[in-house]
Amino acid sequence: MKSLNRFVLGLAAAGMVGALASEASAETVRRYNYATFSWEQVDANAPSGQLRKMLARKPAPEFMRREVRIQTSEKPGTIIVDSSKRYLYFVEGNGMATRYGVGVGREGFGWSGTMKLGRKAEWPGWTPPATMVRRERAKGRELPAYMKGGPGNPLGARAMYLYRGGRDSMFRIHGTNQPWTIGHMMSSGCIRMMNEDVEHLYSRVPVGSKVIVIGPDGRGANKVYAETGPARQPGLLQAIFGG
Repeated sequence: MKSLNRFVLGLAAAGMVGALASEASAETVRRYNYATFSWEQVDANAPSGQLRKMLARKPAPEFMRREVRIQTSEKPGTIIVDSSKRYLYFVEGNGMATRYGVGVGREGFGWSGTMKLGRKAEWPGWTPPATMVRRERAKGRELPAYMKGGPGNPLGARAMYLYRGGRDSMFRIHGTNQPWTIGHMMSSGCIRMMNEDVEHLYSRVPVGSKVIVIGPDGRGANKVYAETGPARQPGLLQAIFGG
């Protein structure tokens, strides 16, 4: 019986290898897109193929990290997210802030309110909320029950968990392995940043920091802050590469 089991396992392994080889040699492969919650066909082999083009895409220049002047009564260390403009501000004090481009909730998933940063995690794992699982299953899409942290994880390099009243709100500020989504309304309500930006912010904000989120309609933004211009005019290299 043991010999038979080994034989069957050997056939199964050979079949898996054959299937993988067949898939690798195909012109396209299926890839799960966590921005749209759907499967897509991407070119796996061509140097100038769809997959390489997607990975090389970056946000528009206006969503690159930048030092700006800001008017606000909020204390240094406060995070302000303006969903209507797709910007996150880290208040520096002395009329200055660091501005980051972000991705926000798609239509119907926007929100506003004041939270606190409840906890932080590096290369976090991802457990889709039960409501998300049910919603996507109804559309014929199966989300993984859990995904281990790493470069392929939709939460990216860092996650900052937003709490309200001492409880996890299920909203996060997190990185993304799909930087081309920055500047767009594509998430289920979380605030996503480029991995290099979320690492930069993560190193500066402690647990307990105040987070203010302005909704997609921009209502009340003028009572929270006003951006008054760049800290300095960008030089040639900054204009080309951002930062």
